[in-house]
Amino acid sequence: MELLKEPVAWLSVIFAGALTAWLKGFLGKFLPPPQRAELAITNSFKTKPLRPEDRFRFVLCWLENDTSGGYTKTVEQSFRGIKGVDLVRSARIVKASGAADKWRPAMRKGARRVLDKWNADLAVVGSVNEFGKALSLWLVPREGDGTLPRADQPYELLEAGTLPTEFIEDVLAQLVSEALRAVAPLANTEVRDQVLKKELIDATKKLETRLEGNQPQRHAALSLAHGNALQTLGERESGPEHLEQGVAAYTEALKEYTRERAPLQWAMTQNNLGTALQTLGERESGPERLEQAVAAYTEALKEYTRERAPLQWAATQNNLGKALRTLGERESGPERLKQAVAAHTEALKEYTRERAPLQWAATQNNLGNALQTLGERESGPERPEQAVAAHTEALKEYTRERAPLQWAMTQNNLGTALQTLGERESGPDRLEQAVAAYTEALKEYTRERAPLQWAMTQNNLGKALRTLGKRESGPERLEQAVAVHTEALKERTRERAPLQWAATQNNLGNALRTLGERESGPERLEQAVAAYTEALKECTRERAPLQWAMTQNNLGNALRTLGERESDPERLEQAVAAYTEALWVFTPGEAPRYRETTLNNRARAFKLLRERGAEPGPDETPD
Repeated sequence: MELLKEPVAWLSVIFAGALTAWLKGFLGKFLPPPQRAELAITNSFKTKPLRPEDRFRFVLCWLENDTSGGYTKTVEQSFRGIKGVDLVRSARIVKASGAADKWRPAMRKGARRVLDKWNADLAVVGSVNEFGKALSLWLVPREGDGTLPRADQPYELLEAGTLPTEFIEDVLAQLVSEALRAVAPLANTEVRDQVLKKELIDATKKLETRLEGNQPQRHAALSLAHGNALQTLGERESGPEHLEQGVAAYTEALKEYTRERAPLQWAMTQNNLGTALQTLGERESGPERLEQAVAAYTEALKEYTRERAPLQWAATQNNLGKALRTLGERESGPERLKQAVAAHTEALKEYTRERAPLQWAATQNNLGNALQTLGERESGPERPEQAVAAHTEALKEYTRERAPLQWAMTQNNLGTALQTLGERESGPDRLEQAVAAYTEALKEYTRERAPLQWAMTQNNLGKALRTLGKRESGPERLEQAVAVHTEALKERTRERAPLQWAATQNNLGNALRTLGERESGPERLEQAVAAYTEALKECTRERAPLQWAMTQNNLGNALRTLGERESDPERLEQAVAAYTEALWVFTPGEAPRYRETTLNNRARAFKLLRERGAEPGPDETPD
């Protein structure tokens, strides 16, 4: 009885129904408690096959007791019994990729996340039996410390046999899917594709074949699970196919998960639908998908209220902020960006560092991004300073050891905010700090591991180097900027990421133009004009009006500099035309700072034309 007081051993005896087997393993009493528990449950596997209820008990037990591998074999056996899912094979694939020491913690983290994520959905069962109610309550972290209440409550109900076997199998399948989502990023691209395509998609499709003749709510739950799997795969691919399928799966789930019938499940599905639409919208030129994502998040918040579901409310506010920021980046006005700042600020009221440290860090990072983008359109330093503070906060939890890719992402974003400040200050300190931050990010954002993120950071590094180079007499920084942007274009191709390709072409043009202004020959300036012209092939007024106007202004600057060195006024006339194009977007009410700069640039071109006796035409200024 003294041994039975050991918490892990006691829980294991109850969960696996293995009292006899555990007593047979009594000779292992000198082992530490987790190993004794493993011995008990392993013996149970030898004596009888586990029912779905037994497997579910063990998975919950395993999630509660963070041991270092003592339960691994038994957990694999628990998962292995799920029809249509072979987690062990997936784990072996990932282990073969060199991540053997990471897949188990990742699987545990992913499985725990699915329990949190599905707490509202599990409450559906609560409408027909007591287990669902108890399990839903058990899954909600206690206020303040984030720990779980009353670990024994759902197991008591399991013993009473009130949980449908089909429901258990579905939840276990969802646990496996989420675990694989956590494991997949640890593998290289080839292995990751094997895991995602063969295990995630195939497994959920097999589950769908079991829908015929089953109750509608199971159909909705599995459609939601399938949508989550498709969305995860689509986020890692350049094409829209799996994301489109994910949208269709969520839409199917909403046929049964109506607001009147299942309000929390309806809100969850609306939120996930918004995420899929947002990912699609970020890859498309038009605003339609992003507008639909904002609408889906707004719908979700009608039931995901702060009072009823505080953490889900915060998550949806954070997602809404990201969609609004992406829309705001494509518009000349600041309204969307201000709304994004407000949404992230709201989310932080529940996503506190103490209660949800990683979610708090993610939201701080997103808040910093919105503040940074808004600050780029204002003349004062307040917004960029706030962005630096937000990213610095995020790095307190997003450490390189704990979350290497998120750490790299935040370092990159911190560099961008520092760069904006540095461009407005006379000293080089902020810009040097920005270069240091980008360089840190590249330690984890490698071309092999994260090619597009690597290219993004290279592009940002090039911008900072160019700004530093403008303030130095030597060409070294500028040459480095040209080289860095050229590197970025190896992954930021027109086919793969058209708008990002255009942005990098524009930045390459800026570096080349600055070099060309210091050289007597026209080669660099001609290359700059070519780069800007390339950028305008994808960065159109319809797709990205603000970026299009900036590129037109930059093109005008390069053409004006060439025109200053030539007797033919053609280049200057082309420069005036480019500036005038930009002014159609740089309006007094929405982009006053950019408008003033472009008006001054055009006035210089007009003056040069008049000095040469050319007739520049009417000085028309678009409103």
